[in-house]
Amino acid sequence: MMRNLTILSAVLFAVSPMRAAVTPEEAAATIILDETGVKNLKIEFVEAEETDFEETVFALGRIRVAPGHRAIVSSRVPGRVLTVSAHIDTRIEKGAEAAVIESRQPGDPPPSVRLTAPLAGMVSAVNIVPGQPVTPDDSLVEIIDLSEVHAVAAVPEHLVGGLRVGQSAHIRVMAVPGRTFEATLAHLGAEADGKSGTLEAAFHVENPDGLLRPDMRAEFSIVLGKREGVMSIPRVALQGDATTRTVYRKHYDESLKNTFVRVPVQLGAMNDRFVEITGGLVAGDEVVTTGAYSLGFAGKGSVSLKEALDAAHGHEHSEDGSEMTAEQKARRAPGGGDAPDHDGVKFSTLTLFSLASNALLLALLVVSMLRKPKADDAPPAKTERKPEEVQP
Repeated sequence: MMRNLTILSAVLFAVSPMRAAVTPEEAAATIILDETGVKNLKIEFVEAEETDFEETVFALGRIRVAPGHRAIVSSRVPGRVLTVSAHIDTRIEKGAEAAVIESRQPGDPPPSVRLTAPLAGMVSAVNIVPGQPVTPDDSLVEIIDLSEVHAVAAVPEHLVGGLRVGQSAHIRVMAVPGRTFEATLAHLGAEADGKSGTLEAAFHVENPDGLLRPDMRAEFSIVLGKREGVMSIPRVALQGDATTRTVYRKHYDESLKNTFVRVPVQLGAMNDRFVEITGGLVAGDEVVTTGAYSLGFAGKGSVSLKEALDAAHGHEHSEDGSEMTAEQKARRAPGGGDAPDHDGVKFSTLTLFSLASNALLLALLVVSMLRKPKADDAPPAKTERKPEEVQP
């Protein structure tokens, strides 16, 4: 009996029609845009590929003036200010005049002292005005050299054990969006901060454009090591919440332009720029980066799946994206009728033929099973009796 059921299941599976239609889940996860929608959302792609993946430590910090890059202009003699040539927040060259001080020594006119800048840089403070009396203890002008700055990260104590001098870091400053500064770890702090539970890690950063200014906030991704051959994509492509992570992948059918499919993915490690993908994508898949967040609010897009397939393949498709059969086309024709068979579900000729074949095979199999004689119903075998011997 079990053998017959196995044969029946195999036959039914073999003759069942393959479903060519797109499932409701697939249709709901597909977004099709026109050219205008793609431009408005500023859609950009990146190819998922196996690369070197960096293991990083994240920390926050500030930009500081490098030691020896700050100078103060003062007067060696008491007097009063005659002129001030230095202006705050402007650049001054080394040896340029910063101020002129009239000495208190007698004379007609009294002798004056010309004060110059000891280094080139930005004037960060001007504490004098003409006519103001000054003494050698006064700080008249302050200058800072920003050609090189120190980016100092406050690293949590439990992460300090993995830090070593010479490790590289990606440094981003909120005041300079869209740019990443590369530097290496120069030195670690001699003492930890007991209140915050952090230790300072200083990076020397070249700053020829003067974009980095003291006390600017900075984010640090310190590279602890690398792994080779890791499938990864930019973090900006990742969507969804912590329980369900998804990405928008470009449709495999190249004829379907501007078509994106929301795909669930499984994640591994994550750093400041990339996330490791352990499932859901293969090498070569194109995922949306810029515009991925906006796609989540685009609904099904501005073009239906049927319209996109019709335009791509040059013939009509059903609303669910499946190939339209001849019977369906006839029903769509004027006067062809379009009556559903059951609960609004329409059956194609191939489907009806397959159902009829399955029913016929099932009937034949049942009949053959019923006509087969059972062992219990067979008549008992007759045994011959030996003649009894008669004693004389």
